[in-house]
Amino acid sequence: MRKFFAKAWAIIITVYEFLGRKHRVATAIFLWKGKYRPEKIVLAQIVPMRRCNLACTYCNEYDKHSTEIPLNEVKGWIDKLAELGTLNITISGGEPMLHTGIYDIIGYIRSKKIMAGLITNGYTLTEKNIKRLNESGLQDLQISIDNVEKDDVSEKSLSFYESKNIPRMLQQLAKFNVNFNSVVGGGVNKASDALTITRRAFQLGFSSTVGIIHDEDGLLKELTPEEAQIYEQIKKISGKSLSFAKLSRFQDELVEKKESPWECRAGARYVYICEHGRVQLCSQHRICKNGAPHHNPVSADTMLDIPIMEYTKQDFDREFNTKKWCTDTCTIQCVRLVSLFDEKRDPQFEYTDYVQVQTRGLNPELVDRLRDQ
Repeated sequence: MRKFFAKAWAIIITVYEFLGRKHRVATAIFLWKGKYRPEKIVLAQIVPMRRCNLACTYCNEYDKHSTEIPLNEVKGWIDKLAELGTLNITISGGEPMLHTGIYDIIGYIRSKKIMAGLITNGYTLTEKNIKRLNESGLQDLQISIDNVEKDDVSEKSLSFYESKNIPRMLQQLAKFNVNFNSVVGGGVNKASDALTITRRAFQLGFSSTVGIIHDEDGLLKELTPEEAQIYEQIKKISGKSLSFAKLSRFQDELVEKKESPWECRAGARYVYICEHGRVQLCSQHRICKNGAPHHNPVSADTMLDIPIMEYTKQDFDREFNTKKWCTDTCTIQCVRLVSLFDEKRDPQFEYTDYVQVQTRGLNPELVDRLRDQ
């Protein structure tokens, strides 16, 4: 009976938040296709600018010297992703708002009938460019906010945004959905700041998510008792948030059990296109992290590195059907979220078993035996 009421409450919450969203029709189509069209890429994250105007000490997704990727090259990535049937393209970085063609990139994504999202530190947001984001057709914007006051870990402080009136401008002007993403763990100086940021998001009518800071491989950094307590408080006030409720299931397990097994579809249902135009498993498992060079295209049980222009249906099928080594303690929210669409699908193979199946042919008995193992 308890499970029944919990499920019913989840449905009520889902409907409540959906009715409060902007771009409801586009969201409904996205959710339907994500669930019932398993051959499609649900989410592609692209990086047209690796440079960032900040230098948060925990972040490994930026540098201070990169130049922007030429607009025509980025449009080529989008053309290919459209050809592959991608449902949502989210622009990340670095800091994507530093790209001089950011509004053209968003507009080009929308011209392909693909949902467009943007992850930003918010430092460049003004009344003028919020209006330009509206005009470009942006549908979802996430601002990463790490603390209430600037410190030696991060300058992404709520006090800075409030001093520039950015939250209020977004509330009054934005025609897109706004999400505040805060973090707990990993050396953030004041754990309770995440609670303050979450409350402020709801006051403004925005959604809110909280992430657990990970190590350089995207794996769990165990929370302190204080951080775990703050996380529980955030859960209590975030119960009405669809996005948080969906994410919190795996985060609850990570906090309580230190692991949360799942089947990662990175490289297939989720793809990460680095600034070099190559498909990687995710931001934390990219060949070029820390300046390492790319070489010949490669796919293996621990890595993926294929130019997006050479990516094929065979690559999609392989990554969809094979296990990843890092899943049990993974904290990467966007990839975890995409996995929800495929929870009830066939279990994955070990990479070597999948190669064996492809070599020997799709014999039903062999497939069943390997999956049972």
